[in-house]
Amino acid sequence: MYKVGGLAGVSGALGLISASVLAASADADDKPSTALSVDELSLYTTRPQSFQPEEPERGPVEESVARLRELTEPYTSWCQGVYGTVKPKVDSTVEFGQNSYAYLKNPPPEFYPRAGVIGFAGILGLFLGRGSRLKKLIYPTALMAVSVSMYYPQEAVSVTKNTGDAVYDWALQAYVALEKLIKDRPASKKDQAESSSGETKA
Repeated sequence: MYKVGGLAGVSGALGLISASVLAASADADDKPSTALSVDELSLYTTRPQSFQPEEPERGPVEESVARLRELTEPYTSWCQGVYGTVKPKVDSTVEFGQNSYAYLKNPPPEFYPRAGVIGFAGILGLFLGRGSRLKKLIYPTALMAVSVSMYYPQEAVSVTKNTGDAVYDWALQAYVALEKLIKDRPASKKDQAESSSGETKA
């Protein structure tokens, strides 16, 4: 019984001891072998694959859509340009409307009497401007402008100045266009005959 216990103890002790086993090469004098990299092992190497994606053939629907895009491209760019120029004006108009609504919602105490006087001036101008369409346009506008300038002189001065500058610019552009039109017109037959007769006399 002691022998069995001793054998069990020895075998248990041998199991706890770790021993390193070294493999010796056939030629002891040769240089030690170099370690292999992971890429050199056949298990980890992958053959290079070249993928060339194949474009699917375009169907009739895709060709018609592409043709439609080509046809509408100039119009879409034009619409984008118009949208870019119109959008700021629309935004400013909306902002003016919101500001006007906020002002009319809580107006100062003297606003309604002034608005009544201005409206009465416009109606008086319509009454005085009977007879011709030009009078119907000029009289109410002039009387309303006079009554507005009485109540709001600073705003009237700034509007008058801006309007005067705009009218001056328009008049200058019209004058330049008319002068260019007159200078570029072809010479008439009478002018050509006079110039040819003057040359022959000389």
